[in-house]
Amino acid sequence: MVTLSDNAVNKIKQLTAEKPDAGLRVKVVGGGCSGLQYRMELDSAHDRDKVFERDGARLIVDKKSFLYLNGSELDYAEELMSAGFRLVNPNVKRSCGCGESFVV
Repeated sequence: MVTLSDNAVNKIKQLTAEKPDAGLRVKVVGGGCSGLQYRMELDSAHDRDKVFERDGARLIVDKKSFLYLNGSELDYAEELMSAGFRLVNPNVKRSCGCGESFVV
């Protein structure tokens, strides 16, 4: 299971307000200095996807990415110098210095 924080729910709902069947797709792809990295985009669910919903917000994960994301929480934060989604993933063993890629 992948959970959504209150802030993530609010931001996903804001981003998909005009597209009722859309959600935030989170993928794990190869790349970065540690080998894996996250990609996010607005999309609709496909047949084999896992969809996690909370209070009208949808998080879409393909089955391969779910192997890396199971047990994670998606959060959203707005800070003075940055804003964005952040995954708290208990499966990550190590990440690179820039924080953009990871190893499980």
